[in-house]
Amino acid sequence: MLPAKPRAGDPAPRRVLLVRLSAMGDIVFASPLISAARRAWPDAWIGWLVQPELAPLLRHHPDLDAVVEWPQARLRRQWRSGDWAGLLREGRTLIADLRARRADLAVDLQGLLKSALPVRLSGARRRIGLGSREGSGLLMTRVVDRGPDSARIGSEYLHLARTLGLPDDDFTMAVHYGAEDAAGAGALIADRGLDDGYIAICPFTTRPQKHWLAERWIELARRLRAETGRRVAMLGGPGDRAAGAAIAAGAGDAVADLTGRTSVLEAAVLVERARALIGVDTGLSHMGIAFRRPTLLLFGSTCPYLDTTRADARVLYHPRDCSPCRRRPTCDGAFHCMREITVEEVIGALRALPGIAL
Repeated sequence: MLPAKPRAGDPAPRRVLLVRLSAMGDIVFASPLISAARRAWPDAWIGWLVQPELAPLLRHHPDLDAVVEWPQARLRRQWRSGDWAGLLREGRTLIADLRARRADLAVDLQGLLKSALPVRLSGARRRIGLGSREGSGLLMTRVVDRGPDSARIGSEYLHLARTLGLPDDDFTMAVHYGAEDAAGAGALIADRGLDDGYIAICPFTTRPQKHWLAERWIELARRLRAETGRRVAMLGGPGDRAAGAAIAAGAGDAVADLTGRTSVLEAAVLVERARALIGVDTGLSHMGIAFRRPTLLLFGSTCPYLDTTRADARVLYHPRDCSPCRRRPTCDGAFHCMREITVEEVIGALRALPGIAL
């Protein structure tokens, strides 16, 4: 499909600010826009505004000229505590930095008030919001809808690219890292005895209704160790350490517990070097597709996509009458949609992925 033509009268921008403050998975989904924008506007300055903890995801991207940090959590704390003087000082500094970027086009990829505010404060004359909500469209000069319902991964960003007339013939996700990240991950692989190959698992995310059962991760790890000879490398953030320790204790030698022991980009390297990845709906899991690794995803309360665009990546999803409940589960914690995914089904689906070599 050819990209849509830009709206008549829209000049090619000289300085472009893309804004997606969070979360990890959504930034990975939106990442194809960077290279698409660079191809469309090769001489433009292109920057990305993001929360500090997620800035590493973008720092090594070859098509970005700058990664600009927006400390959303600190601003929220100052607001809630009534630290008006601190908020005013911080706000002045942030606005001055934004204005110094001299963006003439700013694009709100998040569509929320918290992301639209810095877009408005940037001083950009053209401000485009993707699916703007919470009244954020009032701060934009143009709002682009999220496109038709689509099962394709990152479909709203592809729709935006076509609406803006950006090339869409190689619209694929990408995560870039540095030599220090590769070295750190390599040291972990050697230290944990994973040199002969491993299967990465990403069991953790922000909401319990998106989790698979801990006892099934334990059984899965044991089965994979017994049937493939491969250990499982478990990835997650610092807040997942207790849950990770419980799974590791149950799985024994089958699991190398790396939960909370890597940086974001070291975890990305570990995903790239894995023989395969199995995970729930979380940012690290989506990296499996970005790195073109055989990937199996377990979805329940959310179903952001079923079309992964890759033959070696598949979503297991058993919809129910209440699906997808997203942030409002109605099952009182039973999470039937995730319980219906069995260990046997996961192992069978993993073995059926094309090109997998366990």
